Amino acid sequence: MGHRIRLDAGIVIAFQLGSHAVLHDGVVVLEDDRVVHVGPTADGPVDETIDLRDRLLTPGFINTHTHLSGSPLDKSLIEDVGKRQFQYSALPDMLPARAAANDRTMMEACVEYSMVELLRTGTTTVMEIGGIGDFVADAAERTGLRAYVADGYRSGHWYSDDGRSVRYEWDEAQGMRDFEAALALVERLRGRADGRVQGFLSPAQVDTCTEELLRASKQAARELQVPLALHASQSVFEFDEMMRRHALTPIEWLDRIGFLGEWTILGHALLTAGHSWVQFAGDDLRLLAESGTAVAHCPWVFARRGVMMESFADYVARGITMTLGTDTAVQSMIEALRWAAVMGKLSKRQSDVSTARDVFDAATLGGARLLHRPDLGRIAPGCKADLLAWNLRSLFMVPLRDPIRNLVYSAQAEDLLDAMVDGRWVMRERVVLNADERAVADRLQREGERMWPRMHVGDWAGRDVDEMSPLTYPAFDPGVG
Repeated sequence: MGHRIRLDAGIVIAFQLGSHAVLHDGVVVLEDDRVVHVGPTADGPVDETIDLRDRLLTPGFINTHTHLSGSPLDKSLIEDVGKRQFQYSALPDMLPARAAANDRTMMEACVEYSMVELLRTGTTTVMEIGGIGDFVADAAERTGLRAYVADGYRSGHWYSDDGRSVRYEWDEAQGMRDFEAALALVERLRGRADGRVQGFLSPAQVDTCTEELLRASKQAARELQVPLALHASQSVFEFDEMMRRHALTPIEWLDRIGFLGEWTILGHALLTAGHSWVQFAGDDLRLLAESGTAVAHCPWVFARRGVMMESFADYVARGITMTLGTDTAVQSMIEALRWAAVMGKLSKRQSDVSTARDVFDAATLGGARLLHRPDLGRIAPGCKADLLAWNLRSLFMVPLRDPIRNLVYSAQAEDLLDAMVDGRWVMRERVVLNADERAVADRLQREGERMWPRMHVGDWAGRDVDEMSPLTYPAFDPGVG
């Protein structure tokens, strides 16, 4: 028998008969990295007992779509701006300038900051799509996060040279070389941190990858038994481009080439046939459901640009595996839960859909289903001890009748007190144990100040950062009375 810990919790979101269930005054017993008992009482010797009777114990959240090496530098940059000719997407206009101004030092600062931000806001398992996978793996291993890491690759990229249209520049040979490098990363990460850090494959976007590259990716993912992630149906210009090329929606084309499937996860899958922004007939949701393809829904990144999924409730009703991700700043699963619920209601104009249960299931059970990990996303015997402990007595969590509704609609980051991954505490009393929160925040500030003056280099018109993203208010002028 290994090291045993008994957790006495005020409320436990346990797992029973295929569903989460609420257990008041619950006891959870851990042995090393696993849960071995959940119930109202427990017998037998333990090595340690921890009093969490003032806390709500939930499974950790599975964040299925992030870009840790860049997203923190989106903050105070891409909000409140957008061009109608790009349907308010920042992809062809703002992000190329940010990417050109970025460098390895900035990317590493973003990753180190992200580790802290993720743990402080509920992520215990993250899927990261970036370009410095080995560094991300090192950071995750050091901080204790459970991580699936991919280096993205593509056959070409989009850009704008006039601020009005989106163009594509292709280098298929480079895409195949980057694909081989991504495969090598998956192999390097096998068995990393006792399996806590693993690799997966992520061709970048449906419109920037050739059919050959996507077919090769699907075959490799099948052979390696790793997840396969792709951005698809995320922007109007992408949807229109795929229609121009194939007279098919992005999802119809992916179905035709055999890319969809139970190991496949589509980032966003937002602008599907029938969405009001694309006005095209079809049934993309049926293709997703029948193929077992999962969706990484990142509501906040789109909501702040005036776009929403239509509707989360419909995806759930069709039986699609729905998961939640954060994508960009802020990288908070608390916010992802809330915005998924609220925007889902707004899009249907109904209050009884996109419920707290729906979004909590997406953040836990949906992610576990995608990863083929029945030992994640739930608190049950045999499952990994990836746990969150929330303050039941906080200003924002009282009065408490339904803990999941309070968590989804009212909880704040400060209410998350403790986090555990693989049976080890990674945060206690809101302090991330294996990172210096102040140091990573200060470093990110310095790197932002170094990046902003460089953004004109990658902008199609050579605009400076204040032209691309005007400040909310002008600077105070002491000479004005």
